[in-house]
Amino acid sequence: MKTVTLAASALVLSFAAAGAAQADEGMWTFDNFPSAKVKQAYGVDIDQKWLDTVRVSAVRLTTGCSASVVSKQGLVLTNNHCVADCTQALSSEGKDYVKDGFLTGAREEELKCAGMQAEVLLSITDVTDQVKAAGAGKTGQDFVKARDASFATAELAACGQDKTLRCQTISFYRGGQYKVYKYRRYADVRLVFAPEYATAFFGGDPDNFNFPRFNLDSAFLRLYEDGKPANTPNHLTWRATAPVEGEPTFVAGNPGTTQRQLTVSQLETNRDLVIPIGQLQRSEMRGRLIQFGEQSEENKRIANQPLAGIENSYKVFFGQQFVLNDKKFMDAKRAAETELKTKVAADPKLSAEIGDPWGEIDKAQVAVADQFVPMRQLETSAGGGSDLYGYARTLVRGAQERAKPAAERLPEYADTRLPLVEKRLLDVRPVDAPLERIYLEHWLLKTREYLTADAPAVKLLLGKESPEGLSARLVAGSKLADPAVRKALWDGGLTAIQASDDPMIQFVLKTEGQGRELRKAYEASVTAPTDAAAERIAKARFAVLGDSVYPDATFSLRLSYGKVAGWTHRGRTITPFTDFAGFYDRVTGAEPFEAAPRWIAAKDKLNLKTIYDYVTTNDIIGGNSGSPVIDAKGRVIGAAFDGNIHSLGGAFGYDGSINRTVVVSTAAITEALTKVYGRDALVKELAGK
Repeated sequence: MKTVTLAASALVLSFAAAGAAQADEGMWTFDNFPSAKVKQAYGVDIDQKWLDTVRVSAVRLTTGCSASVVSKQGLVLTNNHCVADCTQALSSEGKDYVKDGFLTGAREEELKCAGMQAEVLLSITDVTDQVKAAGAGKTGQDFVKARDASFATAELAACGQDKTLRCQTISFYRGGQYKVYKYRRYADVRLVFAPEYATAFFGGDPDNFNFPRFNLDSAFLRLYEDGKPANTPNHLTWRATAPVEGEPTFVAGNPGTTQRQLTVSQLETNRDLVIPIGQLQRSEMRGRLIQFGEQSEENKRIANQPLAGIENSYKVFFGQQFVLNDKKFMDAKRAAETELKTKVAADPKLSAEIGDPWGEIDKAQVAVADQFVPMRQLETSAGGGSDLYGYARTLVRGAQERAKPAAERLPEYADTRLPLVEKRLLDVRPVDAPLERIYLEHWLLKTREYLTADAPAVKLLLGKESPEGLSARLVAGSKLADPAVRKALWDGGLTAIQASDDPMIQFVLKTEGQGRELRKAYEASVTAPTDAAAERIAKARFAVLGDSVYPDATFSLRLSYGKVAGWTHRGRTITPFTDFAGFYDRVTGAEPFEAAPRWIAAKDKLNLKTIYDYVTTNDIIGGNSGSPVIDAKGRVIGAAFDGNIHSLGGAFGYDGSINRTVVVSTAAITEALTKVYGRDALVKELAGK
């Protein structure tokens, strides 16, 4: 793994939480987009019609990525790495779509992506008053339960029992606002095109989060309804020419999580506790996957995507840790927090209403320190990534929760969320037993190590067995890899679950209650006081700044604006474009700089001056992968697939001088589809013919 260094001087970032956003900063909601600011900065008119067209063309993939509709027959553009789990699931020994690519010539060849759901935002409804009223005067678990029940009520009111819709209540400004996002739900999503791994991820981990880049990190999906391609008259127009330097750009996508509005004490907890523990476990898992992959070609195939995911996450959190360790960065955060407190204190009425929410959050960090490790090991990361464990816990908890009144359930089992739960549970996808053993064994070993062998929780997990023996027994004996078995248990409810002799089901029945109890305690001592305090900090921000700031990312649809631009750092200027000629110059013939055979054969046919990848000043974060990059006329000109190394601090702030979004151009995609892959029908569809 390549070691990266960030300049301390570049890490004193601006904060929307404490002042006006700097140029090009912001992941703006569609109901509060700063059109006037964009007009002033770039001379571009972004009116309601433009916003509505982009909104209903933007797609959220429940696998954690973004996308866009680009034809009237439900064709969707996203990144190759966003469909990698799908190509992996469709592959088998002797048929490796990840390595060789996935090409279709007819609709019948388009194959379903298990577990993937596509969602298009239809409307936004403010429910702030009713959510806050539900939690008013309540503390601890009572506060959490009341708020979660209000979420479920709001979602049911917005969506009813219509299974073509999904409604989600989302918190903005850390509890300052609550809104129901109503989505059109597409449960049948099929793979149309994906390039080879060597093409999509050329340069591998050394090039990841760097630029120049030479990646065709793009793929196409198709939305289906009733077994037929969906009718999508509202879609983005494909522009097959590359942008020019300085051209305004817009990114419509679903940024996952930012923490720009956290307090200093919360950032310190992340720095000192949360990130280090995660990085230690990622490091060990990376080693296990590398060792496993070296044992055979088949092992290498099935470990490819999990390893890529681990390496990507490790690099992301390395960047975040580096930022949080920077004294200038933390001093800037402290100054911003102090400034907001001072402005609150200067207003006696506001001060009386706000109180000291910062102190309350500081106090909650003591509880986090006590409870985080067992909470992580036994609840939030239980199972260590094992699909079989995940299926078993969904079946057990689903049976338990569905037997309760809606208002008393865990929020993930609310009526409006059950269709997605069922889809993920029942869709057909392979389960790789060797990887399952690695995940379970690693989780059990780390849980025993962190909690100690004498802890009652560990004794309940292991009994007299070793982590190695228990994981092997559970995986070998479980039948949950069969979707028919899962369906029978789901339909049979709690009676069928309790009667099951599946060892994984019995293991989860015996042990998952520990996670439930930890979750209750954590919600009472951490979640409730933190969220209640955060609502008052949000109120203070609104009082001081109004709504001229954007909320932290929440994997909800956002729009950012910027321009095509390179950057200068430590005396080195990076130009904003790469081209095909640069790609061939970078080819060495050895991984990760080995070109796919198709590209070697097609070199003489290609226009080597074609713009391959480029960078913009748009403010994005993980979750934006696959987001359409759009020009001023609302045409798609690329798909965002990465950020540069400086953007890793984007979780906590934005520096417009060096933070960059990395984009694969539609010009490169069009040229490659035509001259490398011979996908003429796909090119015609993109052109609207």
